[in-house]
Amino acid sequence: MSLRLGRHWRRIGVKVHDHACKASYSSIVEDKGRIKTKYDAVIVGAGHNGLVAAAYLSKRGLDVGVFERRHLIGGAAVTEELVPGYKFSRASYVLSLLRPIIIKELNLEKHGLKVYKREVGAFTPILEDGELPRSLCLFPDDERNIMEISKFSKSDAQKFPLYEKYIVDMANAVDPLLDNPSPIVKEGIMKALRTSAPLLKAVKGLDVADFYEFVTSPITKTLDRWFETDVLKATLATDGVIGAMMSPRTPGSSYVLLHHMLGEVNGAKGSWGFVEGGMGSVSSAIAKSAVENRASIFVDQSVSHVTSSSDKLFGITLENGTQIEAKAVLSNATPEVTFNKIFQNFSGGLPAEYLDQISSIDYTSPVTKINVAVNRIPRFRALGNDLSDIPNALKGTIHLNCENVECVHDAYVEAELGRFSKRPMIEMCIPSTVDPTLAPEGHHVLSLFTQYTPYYLNGNEEWTSRDKDEYRDAVFRSIEDYAPGFTDSVVGYDMLTPMDLEKTFGLTGGNIFHGSISLDQLFLSRPTSFMASQRTPVPGLYLCGSGSHPGGGVMGSCGRLAALAVMEDRKKLAL
Repeated sequence: MSLRLGRHWRRIGVKVHDHACKASYSSIVEDKGRIKTKYDAVIVGAGHNGLVAAAYLSKRGLDVGVFERRHLIGGAAVTEELVPGYKFSRASYVLSLLRPIIIKELNLEKHGLKVYKREVGAFTPILEDGELPRSLCLFPDDERNIMEISKFSKSDAQKFPLYEKYIVDMANAVDPLLDNPSPIVKEGIMKALRTSAPLLKAVKGLDVADFYEFVTSPITKTLDRWFETDVLKATLATDGVIGAMMSPRTPGSSYVLLHHMLGEVNGAKGSWGFVEGGMGSVSSAIAKSAVENRASIFVDQSVSHVTSSSDKLFGITLENGTQIEAKAVLSNATPEVTFNKIFQNFSGGLPAEYLDQISSIDYTSPVTKINVAVNRIPRFRALGNDLSDIPNALKGTIHLNCENVECVHDAYVEAELGRFSKRPMIEMCIPSTVDPTLAPEGHHVLSLFTQYTPYYLNGNEEWTSRDKDEYRDAVFRSIEDYAPGFTDSVVGYDMLTPMDLEKTFGLTGGNIFHGSISLDQLFLSRPTSFMASQRTPVPGLYLCGSGSHPGGGVMGSCGRLAALAVMEDRKKLAL
């Protein structure tokens, strides 16, 4: 089938069109001729966190300039027209983690943010030879979940609402960390206790030993205690490994699941949704809030380096040589890019321990993102009796090659050995099922978040065009197994390996979180245990990207906390 599939692709000439969706930024992006030589604060990168920081600082009256390397704003939260007529959330693809306090304080709904809550949480079709295909659907309400899970296990069906409450209780304990700075342990135990007050209040009444065991456990250990059904455990386990180079058997994968349950959509805890217009609409709404308060945003403006003397930070220098003075510089880049690229010539030096810890951050990524334009909705064998134009099961997240945890673990093992998975874990979303603005009538856009793929193949080899074609074929062949006729429906596609994610979006190692969200790189250790803060050892230099506390995802907290740190420091210095 592989050879036939290869000829099929050459015959129809499928490839991504080399242009991006340049929505009208006339009311957001400034003309480069208006760049000033001095700002109160400059922000390196217009990813969503950088835009959040700009909105908060400009709201406090600061003159803010944002400088973005690419031709459009948003970082990984962008909408791009990769195939004419089809608009894709090219990297990030669903929304939940964006903090309610940010949505409220920046008036993002007024600025166009609209989120469709998913009607179906998860749909997992099952491949079974010689039997009528089955599937598992999970919904936002207990009654339907009990009916659905009862097809596999009545015991699991009764336990599932209790499990969901258990996870929400755990998430509520962590939730206050997202809006507050990490405790400052190195400045003394009393200050650490004062800054820990929100966390201590949240965990009151929680079984701390149970909480500790949960966040440090493999997700398999957690799920095995609750359930017996393979497909249910595998479906839930995907949230414990998504975006992470982990197996469901890896200690700490339970926290990864918890991290993905910390958000909400329209007040529903743990829910996810599709943003109208794609994820670029999130960035656009934040940018409009910033511009409303006179922040200036510039695209096609790459920052060469931070300008400084032996003991003072002056601002930034652009690649074209333009020097810009500022009292505060906020980097939306990863810690690696910040300190080993744009800040590497700092003559004053940095603490060796800090630099050593920055250089040892794990950025390993298992993700290859594939965006696909199709001329009809995929027809899954497991939905054989559902002949509606758009089955409800396809309006959520579709999990493929997830019949059991072994499938996911085997895919992980292949990547650990330096190979891409022949039967990859695939998380498919079809946002055009709820947002018709993304594709021509009757057509759809598919987001395929696939794992596991190493950054280098066989240890040190870059992906060739042939490698990429072989992996694409493996992914599309898997979809074809569940939804015959899929390959014939493809109009065009775009594929981003971990290396492509790094080159396109500046994501070190291709890691979507700006560094893995393993327990050794969170809370008191993000970005480093030497200094777990948006602040850095350089006065006036701040980290506002996801590599800082509280971590990755389209959350906005890193940008908000960075802006609050800037304002607090300005107040201390009476600037």
